[in-house]
Amino acid sequence: MEAYAELLATERYGSGEPWQYVAKDGSMERRRDSREAESRGNTFITVFKSVFLPQGYPDSVSGDYLQYQFWDTLQAFSSSLSGTLATQASLKGVGVGNQEATVAAATVTWLLRDGTSMLGRIVFAWLKGNKLDSEAKKWRLFADILNDIAMFMEILAPFYPACFTLIVCTSGIFKSVVGVAGGATRAALTVHQARRDNMADISAKDGSQETLVNLAGLLVSLILIPLVTDNPALTLTLFFLFTALHLFANFKAVRSVVMETLNEARLAILLRHFLRDGHVLTPLEANREEPVFLEFRKTLPIKLGVRLQEVVQRPEELRLAMRKDAPFLLGVTNGCVRVCLASHAHTRDEIKAMCQAIWLSDMLNPSRQHHGLKEMLQKSYKLMDVEFDRFLKGVEAAGWDATRTLLDWDEWRLEWNPKIR
Repeated sequence: MEAYAELLATERYGSGEPWQYVAKDGSMERRRDSREAESRGNTFITVFKSVFLPQGYPDSVSGDYLQYQFWDTLQAFSSSLSGTLATQASLKGVGVGNQEATVAAATVTWLLRDGTSMLGRIVFAWLKGNKLDSEAKKWRLFADILNDIAMFMEILAPFYPACFTLIVCTSGIFKSVVGVAGGATRAALTVHQARRDNMADISAKDGSQETLVNLAGLLVSLILIPLVTDNPALTLTLFFLFTALHLFANFKAVRSVVMETLNEARLAILLRHFLRDGHVLTPLEANREEPVFLEFRKTLPIKLGVRLQEVVQRPEELRLAMRKDAPFLLGVTNGCVRVCLASHAHTRDEIKAMCQAIWLSDMLNPSRQHHGLKEMLQKSYKLMDVEFDRFLKGVEAAGWDATRTLLDWDEWRLEWNPKIR
């Protein structure tokens, strides 16, 4: 008859299967809660998870992590194969396999390509670096589309030897933009995925996943290269197939991301739904409606954190626009809604200012009829005074993080004289 085993404690690793500690025959024994031995398959899965997934998965990451990583892995694999075809074309274009080509000419072409890429990286980071946090999904997808265009140019370049250097330099500029946008947006998504201040772990495991995918792509490429050599038709056919898979997987990847922080697009979606039916969408619902392609605005653009002179030009205009202890000042000039922010403004004030700017931008749309600008400004202030507190409570109740935002504020801040009124 089996001796009585007294349960001492139960433990689990993250959300894994629990283990029991029991006292038996004067000693402490550790065993599964289910009292089943760990199988070899389970051991392999456990090791695989520990190598390629962040510690504490799935509790240590956001709920959309696995779905995003699946599509991201698929797009990385197809991009790796497309890159092999593009690299082969580039090497052929600089003279590999051509006895008449010189080492000096090939070196100059490669140096020009690298030089233009470096300049492109600096210029793009200067012009658009501040947009990559607030519009991470759009720029992530844009980067991958641009990467496919760059690889297509490299494949076509050998067919136009007179323009080869120009084509590969242009391709290099595109790829430099891809490097900046792709790396920065990946970092922004890692911040979103990290739930235990484990950004470094998530980033490291993402690198391991990418390395494994690239290794698989390398093995497949070894099979493809003999088939596509001196076969332009097959090269282009395979490239378009891999590109189609790459773009589809990228679209699904960014669509699967559910961010709980507010940027302009998500806040606009929430506000419009709230003003229409009084309901605040959840993060999942709003993220489904968020556009993921860069687009031309159909409403007035909004600029946040601008200089005072961009909103008012005369003292009397400032007196009319000022409100007691106002945390922001809003105006419409040169076809743009502009917001000045006070130095004492908090995150709540930033959200309120953005809501008012979004409403004005929608109402002043050229396709809509509206009253005078001054009347619309006054109406926007009254609307926020009445509705904003209820709206913000609904936002927090729906699961949004209202303690920080991804709104694209510039750095100008005001301290106006309280005696001007």
